[in-house]
Formats: sequence, C-alpha cells, structure tokens
Amino acid sequence: MEVAIRAASGRDMDRVAEIYAHYVTSTVVTFDTAPPTAGAWQARLGDLTGRGLPFLVADAGGEVAGYAYASPWKSRPAYRCTVEDSIYLAPGWTGRGLGRRLLDALLDACAAAGVRQVIAVIADSGDGASAGLHGRCGFTEAGRLAAVGHKHGRWLATVLMQRDLTGAPIT
Repeated sequence: MEVAIRAASGRDMDRVAEIYAHYVTSTVVTFDTAPPTAGAWQARLGDLTGRGLPFLVADAGGEVAGYAYASPWKSRPAYRCTVEDSIYLAPGWTGRGLGRRLLDALLDACAAAGVRQVIAVIADSGDGASAGLHGRCGFTEAGRLAAVGHKHGRWLATVLMQRDLTGAPIT
C-alpha cells in the first residue's frame, strides 16, 4: 500500500489519540500514564503549527498509520531553535521503514522551519528500535538519565540523543 507523508490536520487527531493511547496503556516508551483526548491532540496540533513547527502523519490509503512532530525543547527563549521529536507508529506498521520516512521528513521540515538542534528523549526500555532509528538518521547519544520515570512497576532511564541540522559537529 502506498503511504504518503503529509502535514497533519484536525481530522487526523482521533486516530493520533488512538495510536498514542496504545503506547500509554501498554508500554513504557512514553512516560504519560493517562492517554490525552483527541481534543488535547487538537490543541497540541494548533499550538505546534502556530509556532511554525511540523506535525506530520503517514497516510496509508486515508488511514493514519503513524505520526511525528517537533515540540519546543524548553520554554526559555534561548532554546527557541531547539526541539524535541516524537514519533509513533500504529501497531502493525512497525518494521516497514515508516518510522524512517517520518523521521527523515520531520528533520527536513524542522530544518525548513529554522530549527538547529533536534533532541530525542528515548525511554531506555530494553528495546533499541527507537535509538537505532535515531542513530541511522544521524543522531548521536548526548547522555543518559538514570531512573527518572516510574511506570508499570518499573524504574526507567532515558537516553538523550541529539542531531544538529546545520551540519556543524556537536561539541
């Protein structure tokens, strides 16, 4: 099936909420413990697009198979050119190269928006898929935070990865 990467719209947010709810309730890859409503996703979409930041979906024949967006890394003004990326695929769509397509498109859209640094905060759950994807897309490990999240009876660390969109080496 042909999959198109496109800008998200309000009509996509029910499916985005459904995809994310799976990860909130069934996994430790997000530290959220209650799934946001479609209305909360609508508000997030409005906020991010209002800031000129990308929110993309993978459209598989009219159904959202995954999504990716960039959000502000921190609220302080000096961080305005640094974002955090988020990528989630619907169950059944993993392992098909869709995450790579979404992340590549997101990085291109971030560069076009004037972003200089993209940060990935990855739950260190023992599954290296997300870190591997980010590494293949040019991210390098920037640090680890031990036991910073507690979910489903487990203490979890995070791995911080970083990608410079200017081409300059990270020092």
